[in-house]
Amino acid sequence: MLDQALAARATTPRASLRDAAAAVLAAWDDEANREGDMIAALDAPMEALRTLLAGKPASASREPGAPRKAREGTKQEQVLAMLRRPEGATVAQIAEATGWAQHTVRGFFAGLKKKGHAVEVRERIRQVGPNKTGAKGSYTVYALAE
Repeated sequence: MLDQALAARATTPRASLRDAAAAVLAAWDDEANREGDMIAALDAPMEALRTLLAGKPASASREPGAPRKAREGTKQEQVLAMLRRPEGATVAQIAEATGWAQHTVRGFFAGLKKKGHAVEVRERIRQVGPNKTGAKGSYTVYALAE
């Protein structure tokens, strides 16, 4: 019975977590699958899953496959706002505002590029130290290319 369910799952399009949980509960309710004492140990977790599913209706606000609405007040939203400013932002400014490490900010920029956003260099300020090498105080100003 379980093999048939897995085979059917492999041929259907990706279902939501809610659909998967409903399928697990349906299989759980099928008396043919309830052999042995080990199954009885899962009665309480299955009942908790059933309660959680009943408490929150399926979201009808968006179509399957449609982009999700961005959460408000997140650090990512804060960084994007800083990059949209006319003067842009430096890695140090973003790191200070979010509490992230500087390498995390640069990684976030790489993630933006993967998602199709272009982060451009607005200005490079290079402080020259001894031997014409970059010194502390050098920075780059970044902004979203829009």
